[in-house]
Amino acid sequence: MRKVPALREGDTVAFISPSSPSSMDSIEKAAKITENMGFKVKITRSCYESEGYHAGPDFVRADDLNRMFMDPDVSGIFCVRGGDGAIRLPQRVDLDVVYRNPKVFLGYSDITILHLMFNRPRGFITFHGPMPASEFVRNSFPGYVRDSLLRAVTSTEPLGEIVPYEGAPPMETLVPGTAEGETIGGNLALVCALLGTPWEIDTRGKILLLEDTNEPVYRIDRMLTQLRLAGKLDAAAGIVLGQFTHIQPRKPKDSFTLREVLEAVVAPVGRPTL
Repeated sequence: MRKVPALREGDTVAFISPSSPSSMDSIEKAAKITENMGFKVKITRSCYESEGYHAGPDFVRADDLNRMFMDPDVSGIFCVRGGDGAIRLPQRVDLDVVYRNPKVFLGYSDITILHLMFNRPRGFITFHGPMPASEFVRNSFPGYVRDSLLRAVTSTEPLGEIVPYEGAPPMETLVPGTAEGETIGGNLALVCALLGTPWEIDTRGKILLLEDTNEPVYRIDRMLTQLRLAGKLDAAAGIVLGQFTHIQPRKPKDSFTLREVLEAVVAPVGRPTL
């Protein structure tokens, strides 16, 4: 994948909302925080819109995305939050425009849909990271998360070792070994949602990164098994499993633990796994 130009102080970043709506209060607070980080902020139409659980109609959200990639004055695009709705956009996104104008593109969760589109063979690297109307406005943002984000989007040199934040849950090894390669992936449910489409994930020789939230263990089991049956786990050089939060079953005695699922589904593939 191609690298994108690093952001510099004074560059303009656009706020877009490809998924669910956010409150204007959180967007305005996030804009001030972003300006304090040294960037100018352009807030697009989708940030002001709301239609059901989407930030406006599909054409509005897709149009913002296309226009910001075309805009020569915009150096980076920050998705204000995740939620739901990005799955509606692939056929409305002008990928020729996107691929001709690679820029820093930031988001995670539902934004996985767009990451996988932009990471295709003609595409470029994107950034799974904190979003303006979510993490930017939380009290914890001025610390490790803020510094890590700035380092990632402004550095022209390799980031080197990534050190966990103080108090982070300890990393565990599911399958020992070493692996190297480009990272690809994101939200487990969204990775699975694109299987069988033109934007299906290509894990060959890559480090597969997966995370999710608010999914019960039995569904995580099903989705990981789907990836295994599709050959996506076997094709990967290595696997990194991020946080799986809010997954506690209603009846723990009638459920497997997440660890048991990982040992049954992921570990037998034999790829180095954290």
